[in-house]
Amino acid sequence: MPLLAIPYPVINPVALSLGPLEIRWYALAYIVGLLIGWRYCLALAERPPRLVGRKDIDDFLAWATLGVVLGGRIGYVLFYNFGYFAAHPSEIPAMWHGGMSFHGGALGVTAAILWFTRKRRLPVLAFADIIAAAIPIGLFFGRIANFINDELWGRVTDVPWAMVFPNGGPVPRHPSQLYEAFFEGIVLFLLLLAAERRGARRRPGLMTGLFLAGYAAARMSGELFRQPDAQLGFLIFGTTMGQLLSLPLLVAGLWLIARARRVG
Repeated sequence: MPLLAIPYPVINPVALSLGPLEIRWYALAYIVGLLIGWRYCLALAERPPRLVGRKDIDDFLAWATLGVVLGGRIGYVLFYNFGYFAAHPSEIPAMWHGGMSFHGGALGVTAAILWFTRKRRLPVLAFADIIAAAIPIGLFFGRIANFINDELWGRVTDVPWAMVFPNGGPVPRHPSQLYEAFFEGIVLFLLLLAAERRGARRRPGLMTGLFLAGYAAARMSGELFRQPDAQLGFLIFGTTMGQLLSLPLLVAGLWLIARARRVG
């Protein structure tokens, strides 16, 4: 091991074993993220401008879960490993082997929001603003789970805080999962919290736009330190799939911010 590398704290990816049943940290991350996010959304619904009721937030939890899980898995299949899954379709439901895409999950949740708000006749942007404010919570726990799973590690580096990941070979790498947990999770959550406290939800779409643009900026920057997926490598002009998929989010986010400021 290089002298300047920090030892990787090996953690069993299985949090709890009950006979043949195994509960993994990765699954717990999704569950905890959804539950804490749901409670945070309930708290936001109680604050002005009160355009969405608590019951609507309660009822949306199941919709959000389906959107995250189904969208995340389908997105990974289509965006990151289509060739493999086309040849092995029986592996598509095997989510316990890993493989989820944030961008796919975002599309799934967006579809759920559009369908749910239309069914309930709710203001779609006001509802989306509450949901968007809570998403960084799930992102934080998800990235910590990536770190525990020894996956999605960073590029080779000689920085003093580099780590040698067991699945990443004998070379020191950026702990990019922790970078993403910090910027996509903590920093983005605090940004949205500050905006909400300053009345951003009085301009429907502003919080959603801030989230989309903020996430895109954090993800595109984080990809500079993250090792691209082996089956994809670098794409056009040295970009990664994560960067390319984040571009539409950045454009949509900036458009929503401009629209909210103009309408508000």
